[in-house]
Amino acid sequence: MTRASQRRRVHRYTAEAGETGRADTLAGEEPLEIRLNGVPFTVTMRTPGNDFDLVAGFLVSEGVVRAPSEIVQMDYRSGIGPDGQRTYNVVEVRLAPGVALPDTSMERHVYTSSSCGVCGTASIEAVTKVSSFDPAGDPVRLPVPGLLALPDRLRAEQKLFSTTGGVHAAGLFRWPEPGAGTGGAPAEPELLCLREDVGRHNAVDKVVGWALREGLLPLRGTVLQVSGRASFELVQKAYMAGVPALAAVSAPSALAVDLAEEAGLTLLGFSRGTSVNAYAHRERLTVPGRPEGVPPLATMEP
Repeated sequence: MTRASQRRRVHRYTAEAGETGRADTLAGEEPLEIRLNGVPFTVTMRTPGNDFDLVAGFLVSEGVVRAPSEIVQMDYRSGIGPDGQRTYNVVEVRLAPGVALPDTSMERHVYTSSSCGVCGTASIEAVTKVSSFDPAGDPVRLPVPGLLALPDRLRAEQKLFSTTGGVHAAGLFRWPEPGAGTGGAPAEPELLCLREDVGRHNAVDKVVGWALREGLLPLRGTVLQVSGRASFELVQKAYMAGVPALAAVSAPSALAVDLAEEAGLTLLGFSRGTSVNAYAHRERLTVPGRPEGVPPLATMEP
């Protein structure tokens, strides 16, 4: 049976106490094979749990589907071990009539690691995809004080991280309409979905897949907050789901910034409670003390 966490014996060494032994809780990591209409598509390493969300989000990220009606069925029935028991490590997806299987140029090699989702892609042309949605046209405005609070809110909900210390998290926040607060105070963004996984890209896919299955795509008026860095792939996944803003507690890559600029997606990094860096499309940010209608600081040449 697959498990999100498992117990293992660990020996701890400290200068004060020397050697001690105890049980430790570790994040689970197991392979998941995805089959489309009976055809093997990819194998990814993931933390078991929310597997159907993971698969649905992965298919959105790959440009295979964009609406819940395009997935007819998902089930585990293909995954049977040598002992005849169901393994829960194979998900069979039946696509709706008319939904094309990915071209061979988009297929992945047999193995995709939990640390990198695009490194299994067969060709560099298959890495960059065009979204069915347009984050650039999203008029959402994001108050900086609210953005600064998101990492702490994300961390407070990371139950698996609290017990293992070994998983990434992605949280989807919906920003309220202006004036939605009470007594003149700005309303706090609503946490719609949080997912954890040993792979940062898996955590995002689980969030996007949840949104697809709930019929919420495109994810207008939302911020995707992630616990690690902002890679090119995470920006692309947000773009494919129509997310207008991605915030990370660590740094973005240069290619992630380039894609965010091109896609019209606000990209934030080093968001750690007291400060945040805006790398792309900061015009969505509202800053205390800056009058409405006053443009942000001019962009500096690199």
